[in-house]
Amino acid sequence: MLLKDIRDYQILFLSLFLILGIGTRDWTLRPELIAVAIATCLITQYILSLVQVRSEDGEDAPNPLNLRSALITALGLSLLLRADHWTTMAFAAASAIASKFFLRVNQKHFFNPANFGIIAALVFTSDAWVSPGQWGEDWWYGLLFAGAGGMILQRVGRWDTTAAFLGAYSLLEAMRNLWLGWTWDVYLHRLMSGSLLLFALFMVTDPRSIPNARMGRVLWAVGIAIVTFLLRNYFFIPTAVFWALFMFAPLSILFDVICTAPRFSWLSDRVQVTR
Repeated sequence: MLLKDIRDYQILFLSLFLILGIGTRDWTLRPELIAVAIATCLITQYILSLVQVRSEDGEDAPNPLNLRSALITALGLSLLLRADHWTTMAFAAASAIASKFFLRVNQKHFFNPANFGIIAALVFTSDAWVSPGQWGEDWWYGLLFAGAGGMILQRVGRWDTTAAFLGAYSLLEAMRNLWLGWTWDVYLHRLMSGSLLLFALFMVTDPRSIPNARMGRVLWAVGIAIVTFLLRNYFFIPTAVFWALFMFAPLSILFDVICTAPRFSWLSDRVQVTR
């Protein structure tokens, strides 16, 4: 492969998605807010890395010169979060990166940084929002996301999480569709969402914050799918997937205790045994 670190591919694909969205979906994206998100994430990562005390074995000690994860978080926020003021985007970005350093158990952060930043902005500011339907329902977006996400998931070995989430969610939606007597085009309309696929392929599969064991990941992802289904269809919350992930994030620590398994490490490109 041309790129040694799989995170480089994530950065490449997310950047292309951002350019594609701006060019083909006519999003109300402001370039200055994208710049704020990237700058805030990188600066926060660098500053907190400098003051963070290295862990005993050095496995999770942040490297000030390695800013890949911060850039991935910034791109994720730029793709999903909208705000009226630059201070809101800066707050979301700083909160996202800070969560990796301060919300940790056994040297592992359990919140997906971008997801934490989105929820923080929605809760603590008055001008932030998420538009789940911003990608529309064109089938070729789905193929693009599946191809790019599939390549990354094959390398990190987390296809099971995406399959469990999408499988459980699509089954629940199919049962509801049958119960209500709707036509299947309604069912496809609810599933063919670019934002849902982005979430399933790039957010709920973050190998550094999800359960380590396969059984734990599957149960965890199915739980997120069930809560997403309930929040979306019975509480009519359009951002249900983000709230479901936020609620289930701390449970990844519990699943790690119940189902022990090697911990993922970007340094080894696969996993590293948890002591």
